[in-house]
Amino acid sequence: MAKTKSRLLQSRNTVSWKSPWGKQQYTYLGGAVVVIIVGFLLLAKGMYSSWDDPLSVDVAPVVLVVGYCILVPLAIMRKNSRNSSSDQA
Repeated sequence: MAKTKSRLLQSRNTVSWKSPWGKQQYTYLGGAVVVIIVGFLLLAKGMYSSWDDPLSVDVAPVVLVVGYCILVPLAIMRKNSRNSSSDQA
């Protein structure tokens, strides 16, 4: 009984969860978050200046679309490089 219990405890201790994302994916996601924040800051600039400011009307929506539709999916779908996957193992 004691041997079975100790084996069970040892097997529980060896199981660990590994994140499927590597350093590269987190870097891409961080860059996407920065681009999205810049897009929202440019969009908010129109609240404090004239409403037809070209930065808030033309540039900010393009920056937000790039952040949400290109950079975030790129971070999700990007595969691990050989070096980062060997670091996790």
